Amino acid sequence: MSDYERIKRSCVKRGELWEDPDFPAVQASVFYHQTPPFQFVWKRPKELCSHPVFVHDAPAQFDIIPGKMGDRWLVSCLGVLYLSKGLFYRVVPADQSFEDSEGGSYSGVFRFRLWWCGEWTEVLVDDRLPTVHGRLAFLQTHLSDQFWPGLLEKAYAKLHGSYEALKYGTMLDGLADLTGGITESVAIRRDPTTCGRLLGKLLEMTSIITCAVHPASQTQTLRNQVEKLANGIQLGTNYRLYAVERVESFGGEPVQLVRLRNPIGSGSEYVGAWSRGSPDWDEVPGREKDRLAIRHMSDSEFWMSYSDFVKTFTHLEAVHLDSDTSRDEPSLHHKSTWQMRIYQGCWQRGVSAGGCRNNVDTFHINPQLQLILSEMEEVIVSLNQHSIMEPKVIGFTVYSLPKNNNENIGKTFFKKNKSLVNSQYTNSRQVSHRCQLEQGGCLILPTTFDPGQESGFTLRVFSSKPLKLKLLDTQPTLVKSAIMKAPATLDGKSFGQYEAVFLQLADEHRTVNAFELQELLDACLPNDYIKSCACIEVCRQVVLAMDISGSGRLKFSDFKDLMCSLKYWQTAFKNHTREKTGILKAERLRDALLEIGFQLSTDVLSILILRYMRKDGTLRFGDFVSVILHLSVAFNIFDSKDPLQNGSIKLTLSEWLKSSLSC
Repeated sequence: MSDYERIKRSCVKRGELWEDPDFPAVQASVFYHQTPPFQFVWKRPKELCSHPVFVHDAPAQFDIIPGKMGDRWLVSCLGVLYLSKGLFYRVVPADQSFEDSEGGSYSGVFRFRLWWCGEWTEVLVDDRLPTVHGRLAFLQTHLSDQFWPGLLEKAYAKLHGSYEALKYGTMLDGLADLTGGITESVAIRRDPTTCGRLLGKLLEMTSIITCAVHPASQTQTLRNQVEKLANGIQLGTNYRLYAVERVESFGGEPVQLVRLRNPIGSGSEYVGAWSRGSPDWDEVPGREKDRLAIRHMSDSEFWMSYSDFVKTFTHLEAVHLDSDTSRDEPSLHHKSTWQMRIYQGCWQRGVSAGGCRNNVDTFHINPQLQLILSEMEEVIVSLNQHSIMEPKVIGFTVYSLPKNNNENIGKTFFKKNKSLVNSQYTNSRQVSHRCQLEQGGCLILPTTFDPGQESGFTLRVFSSKPLKLKLLDTQPTLVKSAIMKAPATLDGKSFGQYEAVFLQLADEHRTVNAFELQELLDACLPNDYIKSCACIEVCRQVVLAMDISGSGRLKFSDFKDLMCSLKYWQTAFKNHTREKTGILKAERLRDALLEIGFQLSTDVLSILILRYMRKDGTLRFGDFVSVILHLSVAFNIFDSKDPLQNGSIKLTLSEWLKSSLSC
């Protein structure tokens, strides 16, 4: 049973209307940052009109208007969605009502589906909506009593944390959230010819294409007042683009026309050349008019010459849909389907948050994605971050991939090789880039601009041809033993002193336990920097790692091995602590451990970072020693139980507990 069904059933049983505990009807749900300019009263639709309707089944005019927040971008988004009924009902399930019916009882809960943080998410809201002076404060219908716009806006506000957060939304983000596609913006006037060729390609694919006039000043887009050009085209409204047609005229001069529609259907009508009733149509034969279905166009539909189109509109804004989503939209069934591959990942401090390629020492720790193309192809790479309230500056870089490379690539490669593609870096929710790539393999590194910034992300690649996408990672391997054996000749003066102290603390069998080892290290280690590994926890790990007998005690030969190992580990630690002696940045742990002899996967490294990284994002020498001992025991246990080196072992519960507690 879904949460929606469970809540409905519970409310009906108790005879109550649902109140959403996660998005309460309080002022903070509307304005979290500013002081509310109005006193909001929360009301349910049945308190606002006698016969509220969730959504009309019959085709109805789009009559949504923005409220006091002035979210015209969201109205424009919903207008585009409303024109694609299959996609609309994916987001707005129609089997919901304010009436009690055989299908279920009204209980004050409604559900919507939105693409959020890389997946379709069902969002539940109660139907208490903010009002001012008895009218809805935000999105509302102008002519009907439909309430899906206000409730969908509430679901969207719930995901963002408040209604106020929607004030800073954008058309492209809205289209992505409402359709599950990736968005792309193209400046039309930068290269009208290339734009025309691109438009021809997009019209063949499962893409929803819109065009807009972006005002020179962003302040204009926040106003509630709709501004328009002399030909009637509204600023800040995304017009749906359906077709580009070559039309023959009586004069024999062919004209390229663009078929457009104002999705919000209100306001001014286009009055330029080739508009409805324009004398330009007198020059077109009847058969051509019939082919273009001039007489059957809706009120908000019109044609415009391509030359006027590139002079009028500033941007193409398209949303590209994968096969799963486009299947729901009947108007796209005859189009070619995009091939899509997706990777969901995260930037984790110390593990995979290496920052952009300016950070030469850490750039390589970012997730490395291998893209394989069956032939040379133009692809669209889209990176979405999951940090909504505090967005990071994000982007990605593409490199040619060496042949037969299936493992994570080290920093040397990135220092020596130039990138093929660099996206822009921005704090937008999504960064998209269209690029031509050669057949074969390439490497995509999604990154934040600065290292150490954490967020989840979704990377998708769209192509008209088959493609593969996978994470390059390293198989955990013990390259060489981390614990050194002391040379037989090592009986110098210093070890003579160590032996004297050792024997003072040792028992009758000349062995020490963890507590005695701590005293011994405290006496023998030269400075505080090295003594950071002389804590009782590390000493217990040393005993577990080096005691073969299982007695919990070490011989002097074990102690000599430990002292040689500590010197070796200290050298490796120093090699990776350039800025400040004694402090290792977590981002360098992977490389430092590789020098010791451990090749680790991202998943394993992630656990180590969670366990050992300090608040300031660093490790001390004692932490480093603890990591090495931890890994040494883990690899030794596995190797002892996998004598044939199959790469897998079978354990009883008792064996598992003993092994995991020994690490």
